[in-house]
Amino acid sequence: MQEDIVGHLAELRKRLILVIGWFFVTMCGGLYLSPRILRYIKSGNVSASVEWNVFSFTDGLFIYLRCAFLFAILFTLPIMLYQIWAFVRPGLTEREAKGTLAYVPASFLLFLAGISFSYFLVFPMMLRFMMQMNHTVGAVETYGIDRYFVFLFSVVFPLGVAFEMPIVMLFLTRLGVLTPERLNVTRKYAYVGLAVVGSCISPPDFVSHLSVTVPLILLFEISALLSRRYSKRMSASPTPT
Repeated sequence: MQEDIVGHLAELRKRLILVIGWFFVTMCGGLYLSPRILRYIKSGNVSASVEWNVFSFTDGLFIYLRCAFLFAILFTLPIMLYQIWAFVRPGLTEREAKGTLAYVPASFLLFLAGISFSYFLVFPMMLRFMMQMNHTVGAVETYGIDRYFVFLFSVVFPLGVAFEMPIVMLFLTRLGVLTPERLNVTRKYAYVGLAVVGSCISPPDFVSHLSVTVPLILLFEISALLSRRYSKRMSASPTPT
């Protein structure tokens, strides 16, 4: 028993070292690519009209490091998910192992899809709305680069996480926590919750609100469809004796 625990701890240590090592490799890549990434963000349709200002000597350095750090986090995520899967793989059946392995690329692609959706659609709408509000009150626009990126990340990354909904719901269905009956009961509450989330991360005009809320609701329905299909397939499969 003690030898098994020591063996598991040694394997966990090895996988943590792999993840941390890959993180530092991608961090170096992020440091190299950060100037290009920042120039790409600055050349966007909306961002090009915003002058980035620094209010301390360290603002530019911190944005540079933050960009590299987020780059490393993004591209370490699939490696970390795979190492988690590989660590629990001995306790899974062959069928469970194959089914759960698909979660690794799927979760990464969904996260990228959420970030792309929020960056190319939601963030420009939010930025235009905030700039119009500032013009309405007669404010002189002087935007700090630090505040700009705090605002950007607060819009982009929550939607990236929200796009993980299909993976989470399918995983809960595999565990038996979610069933088609429970989904039918909670659908109306989910719609209200998604509408609230959409209103919090979109400008308060009707078109912008719909452009964020409708994709979230569609994502929920796709997740519910996958959950129901999986439940039916599990119900139809013969129970091992």
